Amino acid sequence: MDKKQVKVPEFDWKRIGDIEEGRKNLGQSLPVAVYRLMQFTVFDTLQAHYGTETAQEMFRQAGFSAGMAFAKNNLNLKAAFDAFVAELQSVLKTLAIGILRIEKSNADKTKLVLTVSEDLDCSGLPVVGETVCHYDEGFLAGVLKAYTGGDYEVIEIDCWASGDRTCRFSADKK
Repeated sequence: MDKKQVKVPEFDWKRIGDIEEGRKNLGQSLPVAVYRLMQFTVFDTLQAHYGTETAQEMFRQAGFSAGMAFAKNNLNLKAAFDAFVAELQSVLKTLAIGILRIEKSNADKTKLVLTVSEDLDCSGLPVVGETVCHYDEGFLAGVLKAYTGGDYEVIEIDCWASGDRTCRFSADKK
């Protein structure tokens, strides 16, 4: 099946709103179960309407849009690569999204292997024998695009849901 490429509009960070103003008592914290409830029910609905491959691609596209917006609004995109990665690691950990590591990288940073432990999307899920972090694939591709200006194909190669205890992604510049 051909992947339907749709131009997803750039996410306007202002849509997130003023959380501090709007949630004076409850604050920014949210249990992972609530996030996953929204994520998995949206995925299930898309899958029921459009099929598995299309739902996965839609999650990748949404993740890509989020990764671009996240990087542009939270990271120094002009930093040297090591400083950029250190900042990305810090922000992801502070926001409880996951613990990022770069396992491998070639000299020109066109081929990377990244891991995300304690991943917001899947750590602790039952083993289902397949990778499930399609949103994260897009998110990482979006972050890399925002930083480098280049397109990356990011594929999850290990996942908690496939029996591993960390999510591992290959990222190849197209």
